[in-house]
Amino acid sequence: MSLSVLLLLLLVCSAQASDFLGTVLTYYPKQTYGSLSVDFHYKQSFRSCLYNDTWYCPENNCGYAYTTMNRINMESSGEWCQTETFTTRVFPDNNPFLFVFDGSAWINNIQNVVAWRAVTWVELRTRSDTGRANTSPQTTVLPALRVPSNCPRDFSLLAFDPDGDEVKCRHASSSLAECTQCAPPSVLSLSSSCTLSFSPTNSSNEGPYAVQLVMEDFPRQNITLTRTNGSQEVKTTNNAISKIPVQFVLKVVPAVPTCTQGIYLPTFLPPTPANGARLNVTVTRWLDINIKAEANVSTITGLLVSEPHYIINASQNASGPAEFILTWAPSWDQAGKIQTICFVVQAVHNGSKYHSDLRCVTVSVEYEVTRPTVPPLPYLVALRVKISLLPKPQINYDDIWTQINDLLLKYGLSLNSNVQFVGYLQLQPPVGAT
Repeated sequence: MSLSVLLLLLLVCSAQASDFLGTVLTYYPKQTYGSLSVDFHYKQSFRSCLYNDTWYCPENNCGYAYTTMNRINMESSGEWCQTETFTTRVFPDNNPFLFVFDGSAWINNIQNVVAWRAVTWVELRTRSDTGRANTSPQTTVLPALRVPSNCPRDFSLLAFDPDGDEVKCRHASSSLAECTQCAPPSVLSLSSSCTLSFSPTNSSNEGPYAVQLVMEDFPRQNITLTRTNGSQEVKTTNNAISKIPVQFVLKVVPAVPTCTQGIYLPTFLPPTPANGARLNVTVTRWLDINIKAEANVSTITGLLVSEPHYIINASQNASGPAEFILTWAPSWDQAGKIQTICFVVQAVHNGSKYHSDLRCVTVSVEYEVTRPTVPPLPYLVALRVKISLLPKPQINYDDIWTQINDLLLKYGLSLNSNVQFVGYLQLQPPVGAT
């Protein structure tokens, strides 16, 4: 091997080793026949789209994977690339297991960690309250979020559980081997309801920070988990059922002249969905999500999105506020699931990048129900009508039918109705009438 080739390989390996920007993994059990099938969605973020890695099971009990699919979402300047891998795994039983993802290093100059590690506790035992295997909390996040060092900001992470469990967040723990270096960012505080709060800080604290969180689901009442072999375990409201990693980079950038949104920092305008909005779409039908934002001094350059595969991100280049449309038609493999979408608007001024607030929505993908067309049945309407007739020689039957048709129209009946006399009662004139 020549020296130039060896040097190139070393440079590639070095770049890959320090390019990590986070990961998220969620899972969805499916109905199967004789075995358990689980859909895994995991997103990995690196500086380059050429680099990818795999999750593994330390005890080699990950089942058999038979479907994978990757999609790529890139930041326009090459700051990051997020890939999504969709894998279906088949298991002979419903034993819970640990899923691990680890590697060498986060991006350069990261403030609080070096190497990366993420773990997922996959709980597949049958729940007593739903009669099904547990589904993990559903979430997603962008690889990198920006905040000026002088501006307070809250990041309300998306946390939705299809089983109706309570979702809580905490920092990853070194004692539980959930990360390699687990020091939380000193510039952030975290609530159990999954809101990260940033307070203004000194310029000395500017730079990128690794955010390593664990998202867990807790039952709202005591439940029993049952394995295939019949063994059981009770989970109380204080016991987590499953756990997934939520990892990304927070970039604290230099101070901005003003923290008022809509000047340097982009601000959202109607009809942008509110954070946490729940949307619905029928499988194979199109869903449009309209997003509008403005920044009077900085220039909006794009919409950054972490979303399901096959979504289309289109911008409308018109004067005034920037407008974007996310267009998506879910496929059949997404039917019956909750999909998650998070986005920020990015703006630039004098080479500095600024982000809007983080907004996230959930989309419930419903099955299309085809209803059979039933031909309308004939119906009958009975009218009791009093008709006053002159003596027979003077009767005008055309005039009588005209009056009857007018009466039918009055009651909303068609002129094409088939009218029949089914009986009559002849009234005697009052005594003394002439």
